[in-house]
Amino acid sequence: MIMATVTLAAIKIGGVLLGFSKLQSVLVASVITAAYSATSGLWGVIVTDLLLFVIAMIGSIAAAYFSLAHPAVGGLHGLLANPAVHGKLHLLPDFSDHTAVIAVLIVPLAVQWWSTWYPGAEPGGGGYVAQRMLAARNEKESILSTLWFNIAHYGLRPWPWIIVALCSLIVYPDLAAIARAFPHLSPSIIRNDLAYPAMLVFMPPGILGLIVASLAAAYMSTISTHLNWGASYLVDDFYRRFLAPDRAERHYVNAGRVATILLTVATATVALWLQNAMQAFQILLQIGAGTGLIFLLRWFWWRINAWSEISAMIISFLIAIYFQFGHTALGFAPLSATAMLVSGVAITTVGWIGVTLLTAPTERTTLLNFYERIRPWGRGWRRVVGADAVTAQEAGIPSAMLCWVLGLVMIYAALFAVGYLIYGSYIVSALCFALMLASGIGIMRLFPRVHFSSDQVGVS
Repeated sequence: MIMATVTLAAIKIGGVLLGFSKLQSVLVASVITAAYSATSGLWGVIVTDLLLFVIAMIGSIAAAYFSLAHPAVGGLHGLLANPAVHGKLHLLPDFSDHTAVIAVLIVPLAVQWWSTWYPGAEPGGGGYVAQRMLAARNEKESILSTLWFNIAHYGLRPWPWIIVALCSLIVYPDLAAIARAFPHLSPSIIRNDLAYPAMLVFMPPGILGLIVASLAAAYMSTISTHLNWGASYLVDDFYRRFLAPDRAERHYVNAGRVATILLTVATATVALWLQNAMQAFQILLQIGAGTGLIFLLRWFWWRINAWSEISAMIISFLIAIYFQFGHTALGFAPLSATAMLVSGVAITTVGWIGVTLLTAPTERTTLLNFYERIRPWGRGWRRVVGADAVTAQEAGIPSAMLCWVLGLVMIYAALFAVGYLIYGSYIVSALCFALMLASGIGIMRLFPRVHFSSDQVGVS
């Protein structure tokens, strides 16, 4: 689903800028990315991602600059003063609109952050973020690089896209305007998310080439990461473990390449079915609804086992399918995305907790090995490793929790600081930058208190 979402973006960009059909865009994008992902492995993906990120940022900033230069926009001042964007510039929702406040503020802060798995923001860590952390040289570098990823991802990268989106409200006031500008496009993909590539047609030729390269870089970076991640799951965690445990390494390398191709085909199929980014985003959230708590509790409660995760993934997936296809088909009134999310979280959580308590716990030897290597925190591990070991580990919990809070403040302060700077609110922007800096200093000072090496804490 993640790869299908970004492939949908490639379909829309290819249709607007290159005149490709949906199938042509999918074939070109998928074949190129699958080829180098299947041959280079993790090292190639990580090295190319660094270059691709730089190219993608340069291109997105260039797109924002020339979108502001459009005659109908009239620069940054003209953009902020245009009636078409009034009501679209607030960094916080309108608190008089209770539906919006619940959907974009209360539910994310109260429920979504701990309960829902979402790529790149997995509660408790996991997925391709864990893949990159495990490839770092040591624990300190893995944590700091992950902090930098979140600052770059949430604080810096969105703003060029936001500026282009705001400019598109002036140039293309509605979907009919986009349809008139691009009559050759399939009606099935003319949705609000088409406005971004539609703005790129106004770029100068040389800059347009750079922007197309940057968009291709963003696509290839995301797809290659997920192909490598997915192939590692299919081969190392399933095929090698359960189906073919004693083959030569060359056999598993080839199996990984086959898995990469199969994932690419599945991605292309789903991408051709999707219509817009919001649809894909809501499906992803719904699929992960209720699974996030497991990824947090596994560090604090020894009773979490494989059946906990398997049952949660199956239940949440089935609920997502039901809400997507079955709810209205059975004659029920449509539910809002927020209601579906909260319902999915509640049902999935009850389901996996029940499965956890009804299934046998993980073998003690495995739990001890896990504790020795990972050093999870919490009194929920006393029954396995003894009170003394847990008490020693708990010494670092207050500092770790404070670092967590400071990290959140740092990331959101960066996001708001850049936004207020663009909007011309310089005093508020300066305060946000100061808060970001202070949070970063606090993290650096607290960080040495968090880490425990394996020889500092004994397991009884």
